[in-house]
Amino acid sequence: MIRLVIADDQALVRGALAALLNLEGDIEVVAEVGRGDEVDAAVVHHQADVALLDVEMPGLDGISAAAALRVSAPDCRVLMVTTFGRPGYLRRAMQAGAMGFVVKDTPARQLADAVRKVAAGLRVVDPALAAQTLTSGESPLTERETDILRAASQGGTVADVARATFLSEGTVRNYLSSAMGKTGGRTRAEAVHLAQENGWLL
Repeated sequence: MIRLVIADDQALVRGALAALLNLEGDIEVVAEVGRGDEVDAAVVHHQADVALLDVEMPGLDGISAAAALRVSAPDCRVLMVTTFGRPGYLRRAMQAGAMGFVVKDTPARQLADAVRKVAAGLRVVDPALAAQTLTSGESPLTERETDILRAASQGGTVADVARATFLSEGTVRNYLSSAMGKTGGRTRAEAVHLAQENGWLL
């Protein structure tokens, strides 16, 4: 029996996934959590074999939760599931130790098979996303540019971003200009959007 923990901040999605996967004779959903910072305790407490993690969750995102499990529960395999098939997410999830990455509209039978394969130590990646990732390349942004765009994604003025990042307004403008050039965005908002689409800001 594969012991599975499901983490998704949408209760309806979480419940549907649990109901579908519990129908499988060899999979038992032992816990459901709605926040990334609850994953670790649930996996350790229930001695889960596989953690099915959404990428975007409050408390801690799924990729960071996967990285934490590598330390606290190295025998637990991670399968990422997301609504957003962004190439940057796949690359970062694999770097964090995830064994699989699928999108939420994956048919139930395929999702169950993905859980089985990951539990057996095999890699499972959505083929379309794998192809996108190979063609998209690494993030061109420096760590500081990424921080600035992440702060800018919250809205607010340059002064607000400067306060949030403990930099001067002039320095923030320089980083934003550089990030816009690298992402191809004509405005700050467009640069943020493009970086998010590529999974560079998580």
